[in-house]
Amino acid sequence: MQLQLTEQNEVATTQSPYRILVLCTGNSARSIMGEALFNTLGAGRFKAYSAGSHPSGRVNPFAIEQVCALGYATEQLRSKSWDEFAAPGAPQMDFVVTVCDNAAGEVCPVWPGHPVTAHWGFPDPAAVEGSDEEKRAAFARTLQQIRTRVQLFLSLPLDTLDRMAIQQRIRAIGQEPL
Repeated sequence: MQLQLTEQNEVATTQSPYRILVLCTGNSARSIMGEALFNTLGAGRFKAYSAGSHPSGRVNPFAIEQVCALGYATEQLRSKSWDEFAAPGAPQMDFVVTVCDNAAGEVCPVWPGHPVTAHWGFPDPAAVEGSDEEKRAAFARTLQQIRTRVQLFLSLPLDTLDRMAIQQRIRAIGQEPL
């Protein structure tokens, strides 16, 4: 469904899924897991994408393990620049959510359509040092934290809220304790 602001500041929707872009710096872990969670839990109501301000060029193998466990197809996952989504012809986003503090503090491109934006910070599981089991545990913990916020987002009655209320609620989700 596409968000469209009417003259009365109400949200009108169409039949296509809401489009959401999940951003991080490297687009290798948190944003990838966010994309997978929105696409699996959103059950066709959302089409999620992920990107990074400075993409690492590879998806973290522990992130791939986590999204595989969700049943999400990983063949198409790749670390990509957020510039792809600001370019002419890119899908127009309804929502843009940053999931790391670095990306939230950077100057973002101008997004076509002026999507609703929010920041939901999560610790970087890729920064965890230790054994593979400790790293897996960090990725599992981060996936669960992202899942909690995605589920809160999915429970919002988007078709009955105006743009300002949607903006406030999505930003409030980012303030929820992890």
